[in-house]
Amino acid sequence: MTSDERIHILIVEDEGILAMELSDSLEADGYFVVGIANNGRKALDLFQRQRVDLLLCDITIKGDWDGIETVRHLTAERSIPVIYLTALTDRETLERAKQTYPAAYVNKPYQLASLRNAIELAIHNFTQHPKPVSAMPVPLERGARDRETILQIDDHLFVKQNYQFVKINVNELLYLEADNVYTTLVTANKKYVIRLTLSGILERMNLPSLVRIHRSYAVNIHKVESFNDTELNIGAQSLPLSRSYKEDFLLRFNHY
Repeated sequence: MTSDERIHILIVEDEGILAMELSDSLEADGYFVVGIANNGRKALDLFQRQRVDLLLCDITIKGDWDGIETVRHLTAERSIPVIYLTALTDRETLERAKQTYPAAYVNKPYQLASLRNAIELAIHNFTQHPKPVSAMPVPLERGARDRETILQIDDHLFVKQNYQFVKINVNELLYLEADNVYTTLVTANKKYVIRLTLSGILERMNLPSLVRIHRSYAVNIHKVESFNDTELNIGAQSLPLSRSYKEDFLLRFNHY
């Protein structure tokens, strides 16, 4: 998996050993750590120069900005989901942190399972609501790490693979293949299997380029190279064109 396909995470943590352990755990789970900053100004510099999909930020850090002020500066540049790592639970700190609309808090010392849940939910809620809709952090849901999920933002999908979300450009999809409650998303180079029916994906996602051609297949109509009454071809792959879906398939073309 290339770095472009992985979720890019920036860590803001001034405890060196903890920061490295956190980075190693995230990398082992398949995330891409773009950098570790031990103060707010370094975090801002990394943020301006790197793609960052999610921010993990300790509240108590070195320098003239604490974690909350650091988040204010970073999210003024562009909106991203934020997870606070903190051992502080006093009311004043929580009230200040709430004003930055964090996705979640993870208490230190953190548990890896809780962190995984927080990251999954942060990405999920941000793709659903890219701008803050509440001053309250999103609570962690029981069983979230066991739920297969597909998310969409603009022309990209995030599909859950093990403990991480993988980013897929919709335009790179060739076709989707159903197998009972599982669906395989096929690109030219990769296949991604998620526990969701083909109907469920097509109903939940806004994907006008995808058209169903069979009870077990949907294709990216822009990738179709040829077709006849019973099948179509995408590259070297031949897929069945069912009679019951043929009319809808043909309606996707402009007629002159």
